[in-house]
Formats: sequence, structure tokens, C-alpha cells
Amino acid sequence: MFTGIDEVDWASLRHAHGSAEDLPGRLRALASADTAERATALDGMYGAVHHEGRVFDATPACVPFLFALAAREEVPDRGGIVELLVSIGGDGEEETARDPRARAAVCAGAETFAVLVGDPDPVVRRAAAGALVRFLDEPARILELLRRRLRAEHDDRVLPALVEALGLFARRHTAHAAGAVDLLAERSAPPYPPGLRLAALGRLALVAPGRLPADLVPTAVRLLRQRSAQRRQAGEHPGPDTLVGRIRRLRPSDEQGAALLRTLHGALGDRVDDRIALLTGQLTSPDPVDRCNGVWMSAGLFRGWRGAYDAPVRLLGDQLDTEEDRLRDSAVSVLAELYTLAAPAADALHALVTARPDLWTHRWERCPPTLGGPLKALVRSGDPRAVPALAQLLAGPAAPEELGREVAHLGRAAAPLAPALRHRLARIPLASPAAARLAAPLLTALGAIGDRHAVPELLRLLSGAPGGPGARDALVPRLIGTLTELGAAAQAAPALRALLTTRHAATAAGALWSADGDTGVVLPVLLRELSRGDARIRLGAARQLGRLGPAARPALPLLHRLVRSGPLPERVPVACALWHIGGDPEPVVPVFRAAWPAAPGTRLSIADCLTAMGPAAAPLHDLLTTELSSPRRHTAHRSPDTTHAIPDDEELLRGCRGVLGGLRGF
Repeated sequence: MFTGIDEVDWASLRHAHGSAEDLPGRLRALASADTAERATALDGMYGAVHHEGRVFDATPACVPFLFALAAREEVPDRGGIVELLVSIGGDGEEETARDPRARAAVCAGAETFAVLVGDPDPVVRRAAAGALVRFLDEPARILELLRRRLRAEHDDRVLPALVEALGLFARRHTAHAAGAVDLLAERSAPPYPPGLRLAALGRLALVAPGRLPADLVPTAVRLLRQRSAQRRQAGEHPGPDTLVGRIRRLRPSDEQGAALLRTLHGALGDRVDDRIALLTGQLTSPDPVDRCNGVWMSAGLFRGWRGAYDAPVRLLGDQLDTEEDRLRDSAVSVLAELYTLAAPAADALHALVTARPDLWTHRWERCPPTLGGPLKALVRSGDPRAVPALAQLLAGPAAPEELGREVAHLGRAAAPLAPALRHRLARIPLASPAAARLAAPLLTALGAIGDRHAVPELLRLLSGAPGGPGARDALVPRLIGTLTELGAAAQAAPALRALLTTRHAATAAGALWSADGDTGVVLPVLLRELSRGDARIRLGAARQLGRLGPAARPALPLLHRLVRSGPLPERVPVACALWHIGGDPEPVVPVFRAAWPAAPGTRLSIADCLTAMGPAAAPLHDLLTTELSSPRRHTAHRSPDTTHAIPDDEELLRGCRGVLGGLRGF
């Protein structure tokens, strides 16, 4: 197994943690008779030669020895070694960029996978099935090996992996796909077991949707429940207490079932109604594990696609009344992403908030408390029944810092909280480096509530905030914005004038304009800021000039120059300013048309401007109708961690409908 291992100059090679001199010992430990030593060695190999998906110059040197280990039947736990090889070579259907030497090393040993696909160990056979397709470049032979293995295989752990390999084969080797599709279609029907049929249906949906049964969703739901009943009878088996084992236990407890349904959901793509029906079957399953998998799949559906979601959202609410903490917490997490779309589940959220005050906040170790998921979801849904719980938190000593930001979603309904919010704002010392972080959420809440009683406190903060860079200086734009929102800019006029020579000049000038409408002081400041080299300052000035409307006509020549160059996200605010000032659609419409597909993040701003344009927006009618007919959210490209993806898309849809409705009136 280890012939030549001592001839490799390991000291000259590097892995994730430095010199690769320790790798021979790790490789030898993979063949140890001691289970714990083998598991520790496998953990170490992942951390050293395939750390966080990266490979290193020592990685290809390890590959021949890993193949030698995988090929020896007397070596225990070889399935993990095969999985490591697949990971090194590229384990995804869509290969990511990686060191080509590592992949070449795995491909060079791919003949071993052709042997391992018939290995006595089912864990090895399962791992080898996909590896065969990924790394052996002989399509006809691969298909014949898979066909033979399917006929001979009886292990329910291996059969789904073989079906997955057939689907991967059909996608990678289209000239030979027909044979693989026939095998998939055969195994998607009786008399094959439900898990295998589900796996085959998912792969067929990806590679040959025309071969799917007409009653796909009812069939899939029925098979899911049959499979779940079989799984419960078989029982669950915990894995080893190793890093890899612990990571696997963090995945869904029925990882295979989750993968089967995830594949089917992904294959259905924009067939949103079918996906809702499939999701309904998952969320109404008698098995809480199936329901938990359904909850997480609902997140991808809601986040990426538009649809009529009242019914599945109510089903998410039904998951809150459970003793299964994981199921409840998963449902809460998804509901908190939905904002006002979570309204059908508001009764269930309110019941949970009422019954479990211990869930109002959440504490991470060594961190301040954060707002608990159930209360956060209820607040974001816009339900005023959240106010009493929020009031209790504000009255306590440790209200979450971000509470004010969430309160803003209640708008004027949160008015009873205003005194407590003002009290907290008054207690923030200006000298504190945390002043901006603590004050910002409170300012957001007070502005949304419309609490004019907060104006004296806002003026205190504004007069005390410095004009230079720093943590407290970050308060200034928020303070100006809140004062303007409350219609109190005139009371702040002296402080605003003092800011006209600072980096907040454009924001201060816009607030002064809203207070007295006098362009004499404001316009020169905004023209100066518009000519700055800093794009952020220029765009801020353009937005404020747009608020002035025709009074800002002296800015038109410079705005015309700016709208013709630069990145589209920067040109859109300039185009909006041009419309508000000059009322000429000619320089505006081309920018909007170019930015709509190329810079999706600008669509909300464009829709707002089109609303103001009225009949002049007619040339862009096609963009709006196409947007409304698209099942895909315009925010689908954002990271899943982005919290406002769904509400931003819903706001865009409302804006598009409003513009089109206005055009019909002309």
C-alpha cells in the first residue's frame, strides 16, 4: 500500500497547515486497526490536503496512496477514503475551479473506481458509483458497469447512489444518455421500492422531463410517505464521534430523503404550482423529519420564486405547535425571512410568543441578547400583537440592540413603544464609541412611528455629533434623515448649516431645502458636491438635487455628462435626478432600459422614478409586464444570508403594478 511513500520529498511540499512531513504518518494511520485512530487520520487528511474545499501542492502526492488504501479490502472504513478522493478531484456536478493537478491525479487512478463499484463493502460501492462517472472517461464502459451493478445490487443504501450516477452520466455524456434514461425510467415505476423510485424520478426530471408520469407530484408524495414508514421501522443509527461524523449529524437526520426531494424541487424549477403541491405533501407528512426537510426546502422556494404562498405559509405556522424543537426552530427561521408574507402564520406565531416568553430573546455564548425568532417573525409580519412583548423587553435591563430596527416594521402601530424608545435614546452617551450602533435602530423605529416628541433628543444628538470621521459621525445622516422624516428639519436648521462644509453636506442641504425651500444656500452646496471625485458623494448630491425638482436646473449640464458614463448602478440615480429636474424622458429611458436586466439591484429605484414619470414611462411598459410575468424573484441572485430579498422583490412587484395601473389611466 505504501510502496514509495518514503521516496516522496514531503518536506518540500505544503498542505493547509504548513509542511507536509506529517502526511506519511496520517496515510499510514488510515490503515490502522484502531477505529479512533483511523477516524482521526481521516479528519486530519480533510483538514490538511482538502481544507475548506482547497487543495495544495501536497494533495496530488497523496492521491496514489489513497487509491492504494481504497483498493485493499482488509482496510476498514474505505468508503471514507473514496469520498475523500472524490472531494479532492471535484465532487460537484458543476465543477468549481481547483488545482488541475489534483483532478488529474484522481483521473489517473480512476480505473480503481471501476473495480470498487463492485466491492464487497456497500459503503465503498455507494461512494464509487458517482466517482466512476466523474473521473473515468469511457462513457460506453461506464454505462455498462452501472447497468450490471443495478441488476446485481440489493442494498438500499447503494441503489440511490447508482441512480444518481445514472443521472450524472446522462448530463455529462449526452451522446450516450438514452440508455441511462431508460434505466432511470424503469426504476421510477413499480415494482421498485419507494426510495429508489423517488431518486429515479428526481433524476428523470433533470435529464428527461418528458419521461415523467403525468401525476408526478401525487406519486412523489405517496412514495415519500411509503419511504418514511420504512425508514422509521428500520430505525436511526448514530455515526462515529469524529469531526466528519459530527458534521454529518448536523445535516438533516434523513439526509438521503432531503437530497431526493431537493433534487426533485430543483428539477421542477419554475413550475411553482407543482413545487407548492410537493411542498404541501412534505409539510403535511405524519413524519416530523419529512416536515423538517419540507420547511428547509420551502426557504429556497420562497426566496427564489414568486407564487401564491398563503397555504404553504399556514402550513409552516402549523409546525410551531410541536415538541420537536428542531422542526419548530426551522419553521420560525423561514417565517422570519418572509416579512409580510408570513401573515397567514401570524396566529400561530402569536400563540407561540404568548406561550413561550423564554423565546423572546436568544443568547449566544459571550454575546448580548438578540431578538428571538418567533417574536422577530411576528413583528416583521406587521402584526401589532407583538407590541406587548416588545414593551416588556424594552422595560427590562437587556433589550436586544437591534429591537428598534425590527419595531420599524410595525409603523404607527408601535406608537405605544415610543416613550421607552426615547428613554433608551436619551441614555446613549455621545462620547461612547458605540453611540452610532446603539442609536441607529432606535432612530429607525422613532422615524417609522412618526414620534415628533423625539425631536428634542434628536437635536441634542445632532448638535453633539462631530463633523469628522468616526463612530459617532455615522449618526449624522441617520439623524438628519429621521428629523426630515418627522418634518422637523426647520428646528435643526442651525446644526444643518454647520454641516454644509462637512462630508454630510449633501444630506444637510437636502434637509434644509425640505425646511424652507430656499435654493440660495442649498444649490451651490449641491453643485459643489456633484462635482466631487467620490462617487458616493456625487450620487448623494444627485439624489438631493432630484428632490429640488425644477429649482435645480443649473445642475442639468453636469448631470447630463454624468448620465452618459460610469457603471449603470451609478447612472440610474443620476437619470432619476434628470427626470425630476428637467422632465425629459429622452436621456432617462435608455439608462433605465440598460440597467433593468444588467443591474437588478437598481429596479426598485427605477420603478419609483417610473411612478413619478406617469405617461412618460410608457416606452418601458414591456420591462414592467415582463417583470410581472417572470416567476423568478429579481433578488434570487443575492446571497441566502441577505435578509431583505423577499420583501424587496414584493415591493418591486407592487411598484410595477402601480406604474402599469397608472399608464392604463392615460
